[in-house]
Amino acid sequence: MTVAGEREVPASSAPADIRLDGVTKRFEDVVAVDALSLEIERGSFFALLGPSGCGKTTTLRMIGGFEQPTEGFIYLGDNEVSGLPAYKRDVNTVFQSYALFPHLSVFENIAFGLRRRAVRGDTLKGRVAEILRIVGLEGMEKRKPRQLSGGQQQRVALARALVNKPQVLLLDEPLGALDLKLRKQMQLELKAIQHDIGITFVHVTHDQEEAMTMADRIAVMKGGRIEQLGTPTDLYETPSTAFVAGFLGVSNLISGTVSGPDTVRLRSGPEVRVRPDALAGRTGEVAVGIRPEKIELGQGQSNSLDGTIVEQAYVGVATQYIVETDCGRLTVYRQNASPGLNGATPGQRLTLSWSPDCTFVVDSLEGSE
Repeated sequence: MTVAGEREVPASSAPADIRLDGVTKRFEDVVAVDALSLEIERGSFFALLGPSGCGKTTTLRMIGGFEQPTEGFIYLGDNEVSGLPAYKRDVNTVFQSYALFPHLSVFENIAFGLRRRAVRGDTLKGRVAEILRIVGLEGMEKRKPRQLSGGQQQRVALARALVNKPQVLLLDEPLGALDLKLRKQMQLELKAIQHDIGITFVHVTHDQEEAMTMADRIAVMKGGRIEQLGTPTDLYETPSTAFVAGFLGVSNLISGTVSGPDTVRLRSGPEVRVRPDALAGRTGEVAVGIRPEKIELGQGQSNSLDGTIVEQAYVGVATQYIVETDCGRLTVYRQNASPGLNGATPGQRLTLSWSPDCTFVVDSLEGSE
């Protein structure tokens, strides 16, 4: 599979529910989506992740039929649907604003789509009861939307979208209006619901943690193209560009020059080892990356840098240290495994070390912002 016309991605054995072939969307002189090619497996939870203006929402709207591509083709299963309006596609969408009917009960909000399809009687009641069970709203059938919490309203919107058993469910930042604690709870519940019913979910978000918590595969977008596509583990542990490394969590990126088949000479610093496959044929200038939690305070690993702690912050699960080195400031996380554990203090001189196996390499620091 070719992504964004640039990178080969191994084809999956699972059939694709959604396929985009060279899709471009222009708004006058602005290219919102640029020659995008992509396959989304049937029954998967897929996320489009990126900053504002990267093209992720426009891509979702083209899949849903709310926008039509300027060029290229969109397939749902084997059917080419590029010119079809939203109501003629076997797709439902859940938006950040739940758009519930305020005068209808929970039951009638969910049953609305079924009634339009001429589903009646016990079949309708059974379908609504089943979806209420799946989303955890049993016993709330007679309530009005104003009598529900934000999380419950979100579940009603989800149930209304799922009750018609669409081929694909599109989620346009559906958790954005919830508070942090409820959002984290709903992330896990959405993933469980998707696993339970097996429908393909395509989720748009700018929240990296949200995408990594819920999605089987993530496409990180930038400038209307896909920067990298992979599992959450792939993207976090082995980002292919400085942008992906910086967008998915915190990364320490240090400029250097390739000095051997598995070594890089850091700019203003020592030579460090990387995994043999990390260089992937690169020569010349590169950037070495290390995640903050992979760095140890002390000399326990083969790669090392000396530095001075300039800042310290307790952030609950870990203590964050900012360390000034000859290669720039590095961020280090030390897990707070026991009460009162404090390995270092501001002003202290110490050695940082990390394993070659925890070291990734990207082409350069260009594009990291």
